[in-house]
Amino acid sequence: MPIHNADIAAIFEEIADLLEIQEANPFRIRAYRNAARTLGELSQDVRVLVEKGDDLKRLPGIGDDLSARIREIVATGHCSFLERLRTELPPAVTELLKIPGLGPKRVKTLYHDLEVQTVEQLYRAARDGRIRALSGFGEKTELNILRAVEAHVSRARRFKLVVAAQYAEALRTCLAAVPGVKQVTIAGSFRRMRETVGDLDILATAMPDSPVMRRFTAYDEVAEVLSAGAKRASVMLKCGLQVDLRVVAEESYGAALQYFTGSKAHNIAIRRIAQTHGLKVNEYGVYRGEARIAGESEESVYRAVGLPYIPPELREDRGEIEAARAGRLPQLVELADLHGDLHVHTRATDGRNTLREMALAAQAQGFEYLAITEHSRRLTVAHGLDPLRLARQCDEIDALNEQLTGITLLKGIEVDILEDGSLDLPDKVLARLDLVVGAVHSKFDLSRARQTERILRAMEHPCFTMLAHPTGRLIEKREPYDVDMLRIIRQAKKRGCFLELNAHPERLDLLDTYCQMAKEEGVLVSINSDAHSSFDFANLRFGVGQARRGWLEARDVLNTRPLAELRTLIKRTMQPSKGVLS
Repeated sequence: MPIHNADIAAIFEEIADLLEIQEANPFRIRAYRNAARTLGELSQDVRVLVEKGDDLKRLPGIGDDLSARIREIVATGHCSFLERLRTELPPAVTELLKIPGLGPKRVKTLYHDLEVQTVEQLYRAARDGRIRALSGFGEKTELNILRAVEAHVSRARRFKLVVAAQYAEALRTCLAAVPGVKQVTIAGSFRRMRETVGDLDILATAMPDSPVMRRFTAYDEVAEVLSAGAKRASVMLKCGLQVDLRVVAEESYGAALQYFTGSKAHNIAIRRIAQTHGLKVNEYGVYRGEARIAGESEESVYRAVGLPYIPPELREDRGEIEAARAGRLPQLVELADLHGDLHVHTRATDGRNTLREMALAAQAQGFEYLAITEHSRRLTVAHGLDPLRLARQCDEIDALNEQLTGITLLKGIEVDILEDGSLDLPDKVLARLDLVVGAVHSKFDLSRARQTERILRAMEHPCFTMLAHPTGRLIEKREPYDVDMLRIIRQAKKRGCFLELNAHPERLDLLDTYCQMAKEEGVLVSINSDAHSSFDFANLRFGVGQARRGWLEARDVLNTRPLAELRTLIKRTMQPSKGVLS
């Protein structure tokens, strides 16, 4: 069975969780977590690296021990160390870690103090009021746990886009190589670049004698064949992801692609329009009576109902049809439009590469600028910079810029926004920088009014360029904090600063609806990788997908500007008073 990066990352995360519950060495726990993050974000296929005999220790955070574990997993599909750890704890304990808000520390407390070993036992403990008495919990936390368990039990399993991509793209490559196959496309929510994916819909065209269906149902990662026919099959992969394959006629390919891309609401709206023209639209084509008049391409389907082609990311029935009718569809931003990245980290804090390595990796992406934005001192877990260390890094950036050609490093910081709205570093220090990226990293549970005022106050600072990951959410791990985003966006407009769309697959923050709101208010959004290694620039494609879902064009995105124009824009946000500079 082929092993994907996500599979190895999941194994290492579970090892780290179990070690933390066992109160193992913190450095060992951190090593597994860092390795999981490296592998989860890595654009290269680790299995291929192993098969080629590459030295895995060149990957950030991977030493001899972890390298050996990776090779074992690739070779066998299992990790003997994880299997041993599982025998040392009740099997269901790890299921508790899937409940939002329950990290290993809380699971450890629940396990040791209340003997909670299963999700059902957790629910009963919360319902009976026994959790609130534990140190570090309380009544509010108990209520949140109760709600989280209820949501967890009722929610169908979904996969983050970056994880689904690993399985989808490997399967697409496999099917495209089958004799007689002409076209293969992943449709559904994956094609619409939704943040999470429930299942995969694959469409193909093939010669009549192609063995594509047999290859699909015999794919190495298939755990169960749910159904199999001449033109359609459905399987469940071993990772739990359901995949449906449909082989369609070439003259129906566009209609099938439009139909199975969705969304359901968008398709219903298209069918209603078709009915007003005396037409019928389905997955086989566009029909006038019994005659098929379109369907070979998606463009032909939309043209038949009097509309221009609508990009997949917009197909959510959120105004795209009205915009198409009026000729106002956006020319959506492309990955190639980006001239640089304005939020990255290096080894100076919690990154894995040096300044030079990050600069060269960005240059290889075709970028002309890169902002170095380490964490500030408040974020001790990330070894955030104090004023002295930041000043030293500024000097290093200046020196490196003297040596580099074709790319310019900008001096920045990801500074913590404290509870009272002040920033985590002195004004005089911030004033030396090219840009300041403010971020909320604590007190996520403040009321809507207090959280909003906190951020608004920070944005008023004379050295404030951009709000990082504006809602603070981690997909399926942490809900967005409660904040009045319209007020935040309007304050950014008034202040002349910017909002980030953080492309990290765990975040994809701004939400697509907030991107659209920012566009309507005239606030520029910066699509940033939040890279912690030289491999992380690959995540920008997910950020661009989110931006496209939010209707953003190149002109709506800050870092589509060339360096000279960018400098002018960010300089306007850095307006320290004379007192700051003195």
